[in-house]
Amino acid sequence: MNPAEIPSSAVRGIEARQVFQWLSYAQYPALLVTTVYMVQAVIALTAFRTAGWGPVFDLLNLVLLYGGVAIGLSSLQDPSKTQNKISRRVWMDPAKGRVLLWVLALEAFVPIALGLVGASLAKDTVVSQLALGLVAFGLGMIGLLKTAIEMREHHRLDRVPAAPPAAAGAGS
Repeated sequence: MNPAEIPSSAVRGIEARQVFQWLSYAQYPALLVTTVYMVQAVIALTAFRTAGWGPVFDLLNLVLLYGGVAIGLSSLQDPSKTQNKISRRVWMDPAKGRVLLWVLALEAFVPIALGLVGASLAKDTVVSQLALGLVAFGLGMIGLLKTAIEMREHHRLDRVPAAPPAAAGAGS
């Protein structure tokens, strides 16, 4: 079957935004894996005197990698919808939204900068791997920052257009 023979109703059946919304739910298994690695890192930290820092750094690298992927997947959700009352309050207030965007920008660009500098200056493989984990985490945060910018634009009260006035003489 060639593409010209596909019925238009089949093509219009599922919107791309809905597919991305479904894909965004993959963030939860990734966050679960991140949590498991974080718990393992804490356990490894308690035993660092016998095993050394290597296992701790390896596990922290996995925390950063899977955390970055999970955060990146969360950015696939529909930005026209807020998740809860708290986020709605933040995005409706222009000042709170601006502060949160700056915080997210720092959380995105600082790990990337540290990771790139660390990767280029690292003489040890462990430090180099941890630096690349920071870059992966920062890239996930950039996806979240992009979604946050869109959410702010959708929900700002100072940008919501006023309702049109009722037509004069309507109903008379």
